[in-house]
Amino acid sequence: MDLKRMLKQKIDKHKENRKPDKEYQEVEDTEFKKYLKEWIKKDNSVQKGIPKFFNKIPKETDPLRMKLREAGRSNLLKRKNLQLLDNNELQELWVLLDQNQSCPDEQLINYADFLKVSDLAGPKVKPYFTSMMFAKLHQGDPQGRVSIMSLFNYVMRKVWLDQTRIGLSLYDATGQGYLTESDLENYITELLPTLPQLEGLEKSFHSFYVCTAVRKFLFFLDVVRAGRVRILDILACSFLDDLLELRDEELSKELQEQNWFSAPSALKIYGHYLNLDRDHNGMLSKSELAGYGSGTLTEPFLDRVFQTCLTYGGEMDYKTYLDLVLALENRSEPQALAYLFRILDIQQCGYLDSFTLNYFFRAIQDQMKAHGAEPVSFQDVKDELFDMVRPKHPKKITLPDLLACGQGETFVSILIEFHGFWAYENREAVSSEPSQD
Repeated sequence: MDLKRMLKQKIDKHKENRKPDKEYQEVEDTEFKKYLKEWIKKDNSVQKGIPKFFNKIPKETDPLRMKLREAGRSNLLKRKNLQLLDNNELQELWVLLDQNQSCPDEQLINYADFLKVSDLAGPKVKPYFTSMMFAKLHQGDPQGRVSIMSLFNYVMRKVWLDQTRIGLSLYDATGQGYLTESDLENYITELLPTLPQLEGLEKSFHSFYVCTAVRKFLFFLDVVRAGRVRILDILACSFLDDLLELRDEELSKELQEQNWFSAPSALKIYGHYLNLDRDHNGMLSKSELAGYGSGTLTEPFLDRVFQTCLTYGGEMDYKTYLDLVLALENRSEPQALAYLFRILDIQQCGYLDSFTLNYFFRAIQDQMKAHGAEPVSFQDVKDELFDMVRPKHPKKITLPDLLACGQGETFVSILIEFHGFWAYENREAVSSEPSQD
């Protein structure tokens, strides 16, 4: 008998004696339950069954579960808020720090007195008075002391951050730690009456103001364009500080003009939008948008804006306009450069090559001819642009290259508007002019 036939007979015999799959599964389940019971008996800390580790968010169509979830989250946040120091407790903390400072002349406190104040202040203060926090506030004092002012400012700032996080979490409908666009709109709408600097705004303008404020949060913090922003990112950035700065009734005019969230700034942006809208239909066409800024944005750039950005019937609404304004006014920021790079990338290949640069720069050359100037050679400009960025690939400029070079703002300005190119071309003449007060 040959080997092939012997193997075949062996396999056929094995198949005849093999148990059905269902019987094997039953044996496996029985053995598993047996060993699970033995393991539970050995470990008394383990309760019967596997604990539930994931709770699915109830659907909006299930109102009872949604209401129960909202009520539970609301009670949790209220308990968290009660654990924070109020104004009276903060004043008492300052008195204790002042009374127990180790060096009254310099307002310094050592670690022993630090622990003493922690015990006297009560349980609410203990989470802030840790050894790690004391070490972080230490600034090289030879006797190992820290400033009581720095200590108190730290506690105040931490309490404010905790209060703000709880306040923002109240608008987090899903309880997942982020706010959607509608959540942010609700938050800012309810915040408006508490900001004295915005009291003069007409109610008819409130919706446009809320839209203006929300777009800045989404443009800079929603990097992946998911339509939501993490609460931790809101707390980490300075936008909320700028917004709450409007509570100051004596805020100077200069600071208001620099603040995106101020009434003068919002009215100015919306006023420019209305001025551009020549046919008064509430939307901007490409020809209307061409008047933005100095009016020298190139036609290829405007074409790409309307190709890549969300439009309605070939016209741009106020939200899309705000994104473009934020990108053009903050060209040195990574989010703005990513936004503008996507517009410049006409081939959608993830990099800019000589063909792409020439495509945009030809419009600059045409504008130079229209102004009666001799056009600059593209080869010269191309070499300057590549030398400016110094990309990893000698013929391809990627977004990481643009972010790493530190000259992204200048690079983009040269390609998208004649005014930006002129400023770069005459930078030496401008810098040599005497400054005037």
